[in-house]
Amino acid sequence: MTASSTSSPITYEARSLLCIRDDRVLFEDLSFSINPGQALVLEGRNGSGKTSLLRILCGIRLPESGALLWEGKDIFRLGPEFHEHIAYLGHKDGSKLDLTPLENLRIARGLGKAQAGIDLDDALDQVGLYGFEDIPTRNLSAGQQRRLAIARLLVTDAKLWILDEPFTSLDRKGIEHMERLFEAHLHRGGMAAMTTHHRIGFRDEIQLIRVNLSDR
Repeated sequence: MTASSTSSPITYEARSLLCIRDDRVLFEDLSFSINPGQALVLEGRNGSGKTSLLRILCGIRLPESGALLWEGKDIFRLGPEFHEHIAYLGHKDGSKLDLTPLENLRIARGLGKAQAGIDLDDALDQVGLYGFEDIPTRNLSAGQQRRLAIARLLVTDAKLWILDEPFTSLDRKGIEHMERLFEAHLHRGGMAAMTTHHRIGFRDEIQLIRVNLSDR
C-alpha cells in the first residue's frame, strides 16, 4: 500500500516496510512519505501494528525489510543526525515524577536542539500549566502530566513529532487546545506522525495522510 503526496521535496519516506510480531505479519509492502506541513495519521484496530510502526519510524526498532529515508538518506546510517530531528511521545508521559515541570523541561531542552524563540515558562503557559512550574510533577493530574509531556515537544527544535495517542487523559477543552499547538507546529513547516482514537479537528487546511493498518 502506498500513501504519498505530489509535494516535493520528500523529507521522510518509508519504502516497502515489512513488520512481523510473534510470527504474524502486521503489515507489509507499506510505503508513504511525509513532507513539511503534513501529518501522517495511523488508523486501525488494536494489535494492527500502529505502535510498532511508530517505533520503526523513530528508529527504535528495525523493520524486517524495507527502508526509511530522511532527506534521501537511510535513518539507521544517519543515527544521531536523524534523531536530533525527531521528538517522541509514547503512551507513557516520560516525565520524571520527583522533578518539577520546569526541571523536566530543562532536561528535555538539554537532550535535543533547543527551539529558538521559546522559553520554558512560555512552553508551560502554552499547555495551560502556568503556575504549576515549581510543584512536583507527581502532584499533577493525569491530564496535566500529559500536557507537560506535550510541553517537552515545544522546547525542542524537532521537525518531526511522533505521537502515540497524544490526547490520552485530556478533556475536550484540552484536546482542542493541543490541536491548535499541533497545527502551529505544522504551519511552521513541521511534520507529525500519530495514532489516535480521537477524530482530529484541525481548523485550518492541514494535509492529513491517513494509513489504515487494518486493511493490510
